[in-house]
Amino acid sequence: MGDKLTGLSAPTGAATAPPAAEQATVSGGGAWDTAKAYIEVTKPISVVLLVFTAVATMVVAAEQATVSVGFVLQAVLAVTLACAGANAVSCYVDRDMDAVMGRTRRRPVPSGRISPPARALYWGLFLFVLSLVLAWNLNPLAWATLWGGMLGYVVVYSLWLKRRSVWNIIIGGVAGGMPALFGWAVVTGEITLLPVLIAALVVLWIPNHIWSLAIFYREEYARVKVPMLPVVSDLPKALHCLLLTVVMMVILSVLIYFIGDWGPAYLGTALVMGAAALALSAHIYRNPERRKAWVLFKFSSPYLAVLFLSMMIDAWLR
Repeated sequence: MGDKLTGLSAPTGAATAPPAAEQATVSGGGAWDTAKAYIEVTKPISVVLLVFTAVATMVVAAEQATVSVGFVLQAVLAVTLACAGANAVSCYVDRDMDAVMGRTRRRPVPSGRISPPARALYWGLFLFVLSLVLAWNLNPLAWATLWGGMLGYVVVYSLWLKRRSVWNIIIGGVAGGMPALFGWAVVTGEITLLPVLIAALVVLWIPNHIWSLAIFYREEYARVKVPMLPVVSDLPKALHCLLLTVVMMVILSVLIYFIGDWGPAYLGTALVMGAAALALSAHIYRNPERRKAWVLFKFSSPYLAVLFLSMMIDAWLR
């Protein structure tokens, strides 16, 4: 695990299709196993984090408008279904790559737990259409942000850029900021500078999150010919770009303090968590080891969650 990145070996676990014994176990699963597969294909951990960014911006925006509990629950359900649906569709799109990569070959579609694969596509589209129905009953702008997220993630990222361009995460990552934008739009019915900056914070967070993972699984991404920056570029350049995006992310998190009506809870969190993110990124830049990329990846999600939690706490304290 401590080998230098320039001499990466393949991660543990053969990158092959699931063994026959596993396929047999899958096909013999009961209703609960099937239900778990359809939940898993939505990538629930990813959904929770994205929905959390939406909830946080809803809490902050609630200072400008009053909404009912039922309205909030409907909004949370809408953005949850949208994120889940987009993830399920992307799992269908990526099923060939997922079957090859050791990290993903046990996902529901490549492992055969959802078969035929088109069922994952129909499931994802069903969830997304349901989210649009709910969002339309909230307000048209919130509805549009969900559409933008779906188009950005599935069409721009998964179908177009992911396998074609090193810019896949930079451009496709815009979709990751849509839930935060939704949270503001659904409460206020408008989009101002502050929610745009909050959404941009998520967009700048995504390269750090994905590139650190791509460094750790560099050979697997290379095997399926996904042109992530750490795969197609020399590693010093990739690490330089990763560090640059983290610097920009931390600067933006502090800029948000001056744009919005924040107190010390948010500013203190942004400074402390930002310093930690910069330290970890600078450490791997100076000492490029594979295990350090994994540590940075594991830190990135708590960083975003804690930062958005501090936004809510700050709003509650005012």
